[in-house]
Parts: sequence; structure tokens; C-alpha cells
Amino acid sequence: MTQPEQRGTTDSITDVRGLRVGHARVPGDGALSGTTVVLAPAGGAVAAVDVRGGGPGTRETDALDPRNVVQRIDAVVLTGGSAYGLESAAGVMAWLEERHRGVRVGPNPSHVVPVVPAACVFDLGRGGDFTARPGPATGRAAVEAADASGDHARVETGAVGAGTGAVVGGLRGGVGTASTVLASGITVGVLVVVNAVGSAVDPATGALYGSYGDPDPGASFPGGLPSFPDPAVHQAALRRLAEARAAAAPPPLNTTLAVVATDAVLTRAQAQKVAGTAHDGIARAVRPVHLMNDGDTVFTLATGSRELPEGPGPLALNEVLAAGADLVARAIVRAVLAAPGGLRGPGGDFPSYRELYGGPGAADRPRSEPYSR
Repeated sequence: MTQPEQRGTTDSITDVRGLRVGHARVPGDGALSGTTVVLAPAGGAVAAVDVRGGGPGTRETDALDPRNVVQRIDAVVLTGGSAYGLESAAGVMAWLEERHRGVRVGPNPSHVVPVVPAACVFDLGRGGDFTARPGPATGRAAVEAADASGDHARVETGAVGAGTGAVVGGLRGGVGTASTVLASGITVGVLVVVNAVGSAVDPATGALYGSYGDPDPGASFPGGLPSFPDPAVHQAALRRLAEARAAAAPPPLNTTLAVVATDAVLTRAQAQKVAGTAHDGIARAVRPVHLMNDGDTVFTLATGSRELPEGPGPLALNEVLAAGADLVARAIVRAVLAAPGGLRGPGGDFPSYRELYGGPGAADRPRSEPYSR
């Protein structure tokens, strides 16, 4: 992969100044779902979307088409709960309306319609209760957490927010993030929710696909990235994963979601190109990808505080395009490594990469956890 010039201070999407992230989890026994909100700074951000999966669940994505009227948005919602979970965006919309943030539609400053694009992952029943899914209250809790987090706050990763019940190729997935500062001074940051039908692990070696080509993969996660696993460890992991997959009752309905953010000044058409190219990062880190079971969706947010370099003309966008794809792959690696110990319960058997391969912190993680916590 093309290497970024310099990792961001927190190596997360919040290195893009003004962006904040909040997570909320659905409460109760049998619940294994949640919502994540990426909150733009006051005044909003230029936004775009590119949907490649065959089974997407989305809200307000048509508003982001460069041919349409909406110019800027205030928040993006990533949520569990499949199409039911899209209701969580209503809680975010209400919170924004209370603060007079949105598209102005009348003479009074309170006359606004917040445009809140959202996309969902399938996690229904993963905790045992099919009806335990995010709603407006979950969305409000997530946006309130984002607002309270402060600028450049570190982003919690793993089984949090929309990644609470995420699964990738039979392993626990979750939320991951990464960032870079380019040679031009432009910052690019990414947040992903990894919940794919395909696998993040090379079946021949046990290595994570997204780590290939990175000369310093350990920097993607505190404590370092495991090297190629011992063949005996890998064979044991394959057997354990095969057992877990055989016990899985629900169909593999999944999705990988991403938000690629930058402080560059982008047109809406340029932002859409960034979203499209960022799908390459999913394809590097998850195989196969963009299946009919998946709803793979990438959003772009551009806050517009730094101009693109003047010299290359339209080719100046290339460094942002390349960084977006690189960071998506790296964030997927981080999400898989950040997943805690495996879960086993009425909703399925989902080991974690750490559990199988002894990744960073494995000795401190339980071999399995109950669903109700």
C-alpha cells in the first residue's frame, strides 16, 4: 500500500479538526447492537457517498448526489439493527434541530431540516434478542457523546457503537479508525465498521489481509501487530473457526461501512470520487467484498479548511484518493485487532482474532464472554 507521510496525532478520524465521534449501545440482556455518530463542526461539511454492496440499508443518501440541492451536512450515522436501526438517525436529527443546525427552510433560524445520512449493518439477533436494536434514543445518546467528547478526542474502537455486534468472516469485527497528515499538510482520517461476509484473514497464513505491504503494521494498533502466526496456531485457529461457523444459525447478512474525512477543500464531485476510491481499501482488507449479502457504503466528509496544492491542478486530488483507500485498509486491521474476547451465546459463536491468534493483549482477554453484560 502507498505509505502516508505521517500518522495523525491520535491516528483517528478526529485528527480532522472539528470532527467528533460518539458511540451508544442498545441496553439490556440479549442486546448486541449500537450506533456511532460522526458529528461535523458547526456549519457542516461537504459530503458524498458511494454504495457498492448488493444489499444496502441507507437513509438520505440521495441528498448527497452532487446533482441535488443539499450542499453540506452536519452528521453521519452508522448503526446496527439493519433497516430498523436507521430510526436512530431521527434522534440525531432532533438533536440538531434543537440547535438550529440543518438546511434553512424559513425566515426563523429555528426553521431548519437537518439532513442526516445513515447506513446500517446487519446484526439482528446476534445477542439473542431479535428486537434489541437501535432507535431514536440510541442515536441521541451517540450524538450527545460525540458533542461532549471535545476536539481531537481519541476514538474508542472494537465492539462499540455500530460495531458492538459486528462480525467479519465469522470473527468478531467492530469499529476501527486511522489517520494521516499528507506532505501537503492536508489531514485525512477514516472510521470503519467492519461487519462483512468476507474474511479479513488470509486462510493460507492467518495474517490480516489489510496488513500486507505495510512496513510498520504494528503502528496501526497499540502493542503491535502479530507477525505471521505459527503454522500450528493457524491450523488450530482454522479448526476453531470452522466449528463456530458450523454452529451459526442466522444467514450471513452483513456490511462494511466507512467515513473518509479530510480538512481539504473539495467539491461535491471530488468528495464522491474519494468515497468511490476508498472502497479499494475494503477490497484490500476483506475478501471477497461487495457481495449481494453486503451493503458496503462509504461516506466522505470534507471540512474545507485547507486548499489542495495548486501545482498539479486536478491531479492534486490523487494524494487524498490514495490516502483514503490506504487508511480504510488500516482501519479494518485495527477494528479486527481491537475486538475483545470471543462471544458465545444464543445468537451465535463468534471468536475474536486475539482469541485465535494471540494478538496484542490476548493474555488479558477472556476466552469467551456472555452476551448479557
